[in-house]
Amino acid sequence: MIQPFYNNKLIRLYQADSLEMMKTLPEESVDVVIADPPYFLSNGGTSNRGGKQVSVNKGDWDKVTEKYGDSERFNDLFLSETKRLLKPNGTIWVFGTMHNIFEIGYLLQKHKYRLLNNVTWQKLNPPPNLGRRMFTHSTENIIWASKSIKSKHYFNYDLMREYNGGKQMKDVWSTPVINKKERTFGQHPTQKPISIITRMIEASTTEEMTVLDPFVGSGTTAVACQILHRHCIGIDLSSEYLDIAKRRVQYEEGNLF
Repeated sequence: MIQPFYNNKLIRLYQADSLEMMKTLPEESVDVVIADPPYFLSNGGTSNRGGKQVSVNKGDWDKVTEKYGDSERFNDLFLSETKRLLKPNGTIWVFGTMHNIFEIGYLLQKHKYRLLNNVTWQKLNPPPNLGRRMFTHSTENIIWASKSIKSKHYFNYDLMREYNGGKQMKDVWSTPVINKKERTFGQHPTQKPISIITRMIEASTTEEMTVLDPFVGSGTTAVACQILHRHCIGIDLSSEYLDIAKRRVQYEEGNLF
């Protein structure tokens, strides 16, 4: 078993190929998976950041490698392995955009997951569309699915209703993108707001449960689990991003000033 990059009483971070690392974890050992898999968009094009045109390339981690062939094979292997790791009543949350979410949805059904919700995350301050040839991209999708049709998944309905002013919470969540505080120790190009991750964890876990994030990046899932007193296993190939994750977790522990 590979040694953790960092660990404390709640959090274990590993530097490894996610798909290979998951094979070493025991069957039915995690309650919830939160995953933001590569979108495989690093193709030499351009994007927008802070109103400026920049390269769309995010790093080698966002490129299809010869080892996995193409995005469908990668995601197929990923969702097959998470199915093995989830407990019978476990659930999985998967982020995506129009570039990969339809493939993810198809593969979830192929592996006999039960689709629970397709949450739309509306970004209140998205970057403008510099090309002016299509609508501004301002949303991402988060598919929430249970391990099987027979699963009796956990959902903290009452807490979500309380957060929504006593009304049922809907599947459109509107928040800003990450703020400056969340970038204190550095940032990941596809980093998600901690408010979104916190809501997902509070909705689908209790304190004794374990969350797996196989693409933990700069550690938002681990940070949210530290704050909410959940156990978390995070995996990433990049020591640079894991170092950011480590420092963020240590800050929440009170061990980094």
